[in-house]
Amino acid sequence: MDAASAATIIFPDRISGQMGLMWQQTKAPLIVPLLKLLVYLCLALSIMLFVERVYMGIVIVLLKLFGRKPEKRYKWEAIKDDVELGNSAYPMVLVQIPMYNEKEVYQLSIGAACGLSWPSDRITIQVLDDSTDPTIKDLVELECQRWASKGINIKYEIRDSRNGYKAGALKEGMKHSYVKQCDYVAIFDADFEPEPDFLWRTIPFLVHNPDIALVQARWKFVNADECLMTRMQEMSLDYHFTVEQEVGSSTYAFFGFNGTAGVWRISALNEAGGWKDRTTVEDMDLAVRASLKGWKFVYVGDLKVKNELPSTFKAYRYQQHRWSCGPANLFKKMVGEIMRTKKVTLWKKLYVIYSFFFVRKVVAHIVTFVFYCVLLPATVLFPEVEVPKWGAVYIPSIITLLNAVGTPRSLHLLVFWILFENVMSLHRTKATFIGLLEAGRVNEWVVTEKLGDVKSKLGGKTLKKPRIRIGERVHVLELGVGAYLFLCGCYDVAFGKNHYFIYLFLQSIAFFVAGVGYVGTFVPNS
Repeated sequence: MDAASAATIIFPDRISGQMGLMWQQTKAPLIVPLLKLLVYLCLALSIMLFVERVYMGIVIVLLKLFGRKPEKRYKWEAIKDDVELGNSAYPMVLVQIPMYNEKEVYQLSIGAACGLSWPSDRITIQVLDDSTDPTIKDLVELECQRWASKGINIKYEIRDSRNGYKAGALKEGMKHSYVKQCDYVAIFDADFEPEPDFLWRTIPFLVHNPDIALVQARWKFVNADECLMTRMQEMSLDYHFTVEQEVGSSTYAFFGFNGTAGVWRISALNEAGGWKDRTTVEDMDLAVRASLKGWKFVYVGDLKVKNELPSTFKAYRYQQHRWSCGPANLFKKMVGEIMRTKKVTLWKKLYVIYSFFFVRKVVAHIVTFVFYCVLLPATVLFPEVEVPKWGAVYIPSIITLLNAVGTPRSLHLLVFWILFENVMSLHRTKATFIGLLEAGRVNEWVVTEKLGDVKSKLGGKTLKKPRIRIGERVHVLELGVGAYLFLCGCYDVAFGKNHYFIYLFLQSIAFFVAGVGYVGTFVPNS
């Protein structure tokens, strides 16, 4: 063997040996301590989330035991006819329906609003149409004219630009002269269908309790059984409405306005500064500002308003980005203002800052992804870093069970829900950091696509997967995380001792499925 041949054999071994040495020198003093620090931090955040969930669970149990319904906590009497005053005994109500290219659902929302039972001369329906499609604008205007011909007081309002998106439309709608005669404003998104008695059940809270600014109803999902993804959404949102909103309403009389299916006292709305478009959660922004003025909110969980869940993965991803980025950004903008206010108690300020914003809107997203999808798998590769069983198994199991109690009918889907929520935590965590840092897509607003009753339009036929371009289907982030989890699972099978590989393989499959876009409803192009 000549010298050149010997060099080609020895040189790679020397390089690999040097790299191995560098890795060992870096691993012990730098990577392992950093991982341990991050694990301890995530364990602390997990405990905070655990305490929050247990606390809310205890409050809900007490509410159920003592039957503290809103009608018992606040004065509520049905509004009665007055022979002398006639219909003037009823307050003037404005109903706002903001919409944007809502071809599939505009008739449902307008029809439901026009069907509200209330004296016809004491209610005004206001359709705020920001549509950019001329055909859809014409259809919406014709629908308004059709109801107007039946004697309904309905106004079709458009504006020159979409500045401020939904907040801008609602703000512009409040400027019309006829709004000055109104006492309250009910808001319904374009896919919401309130029952005829909605105003009869909500307005009395505002009439008889001058310190109440908002009455919020619960959402009822008409398409929860459309696909597995909508079932997963139902589980998450049912917890929000069954637990979070109930606890906020019954303890601190504060919760985040859901942006729809609610009635505001117009004077409270104006005192709080009206609609602002500084974040993508204009509804939460208004609620926090009104609360800081001393106004109270009431959540009526027994009153349900039908609406549609996003059933395509693309629509759901955009929605979750907005719902995660907006609150984090609002938290950054308002934390100082909340601390400085003098009209609310210290406990309420702490509740809003710590519980409502920090734990639920920041910690919950970050812990779910960073701890369970990044750090826990990393401990397989670094056995020097140990996660106690209570942090890896017991606490997340209890949190999961507490989250699932809102939808008992879906308990058998609990494993699917965990895997899906972990996948979505990737986007929620990313959006949370964008909101906190005010970076990139912080003010991106994409209207959630509504499909209406797709199955009936197709004659009851099963939806088939259409041909979609690969670039529209493939999601690199999900595939990347899926590959990382799969490799960690393989390493755990070969060398690991924690037996995390079952979870790692299942979670990697969930990320791969989402990564190729095989989630949700597939809508044919034709």
